[in-house]
Amino acid sequence: MQTLELVRTWVVVVSIALSACAHTADPVEFKVQKLSDTLYVLFGDSGNIGVSVGTDGIFIIDDDYDGYGDDLQAAIARISDQPIRYVINTHWHFDHAGGNEYFGRAGSVIIAHDNARERLKSGGYLETHDLDVKPAPHEALPVITFDNSMTLHLNGEATQVIYVEPAHTDGDAFVWFRDSNVIHTGDIFLNGVYPLVDYSSGGTINGSIAAADTLLALINDQTRLIPGHGPVTGKADVKAFRDMLVTLSERVAAMKKNGMSLDDVIAAPPTADLDDRWNTWGDDWRAISLRSIYGALP
Repeated sequence: MQTLELVRTWVVVVSIALSACAHTADPVEFKVQKLSDTLYVLFGDSGNIGVSVGTDGIFIIDDDYDGYGDDLQAAIARISDQPIRYVINTHWHFDHAGGNEYFGRAGSVIIAHDNARERLKSGGYLETHDLDVKPAPHEALPVITFDNSMTLHLNGEATQVIYVEPAHTDGDAFVWFRDSNVIHTGDIFLNGVYPLVDYSSGGTINGSIAAADTLLALINDQTRLIPGHGPVTGKADVKAFRDMLVTLSERVAAMKKNGMSLDDVIAAPPTADLDDRWNTWGDDWRAISLRSIYGALP
């Protein structure tokens, strides 16, 4: 079986299992990291979840897969017994917005970029995963959307939610706690993991590089970054991620221009000198990442 066929088989099996995990998922133990008196990070089975707590209540950034709502709710309750007033989606993917229906039904107000809402509403085909995603139910849809940015004045600070031009998808936003000097990046930055450019959701490789540049222009050596996946980190790792994006973009573009097929690129591979740092999720994910970059290039 060809390399690409193996990747497709693996991705379809995993993706179907993940998207079908509602009501069948094993309990998830969310690990908690405290960043300040008001900010926490929860690490579960997928995207990192930011939590702001205080006298104004709770708002969270992303909400993991469908099926984990009770576990996530219980983990947050151990931090604070305040209600979860808002859920911010950094983008529409089901490993970050899968809990929307659970929290929407519970009364939380869901916030996302205009494009993220439209993608949740319509569903769509994820070519990188060879997966059809069904439209989200009404309760899972964001009820507050924005085009460029918005600000939440809660729990003692002004928190900005800022859209970036198409990068990981066409509906990415990062969340900037300016007073605390903390940013939740969503999947425009992954710590120690090769990127995914979801070109079927409007993502672009040049936009991914530009998004990293946007972060670098805002942060300093004291900024703490909550990546979409991976441990909390600082500026140096964002710079390293940006440089890796540029390197892979240039290498894969040259290979594609020279007529190499996707299978050829995956087999080469152009990541050999990068794997020690970035191949955290293994060769299957590396192949998916290369597939996404290859597909995003002209």
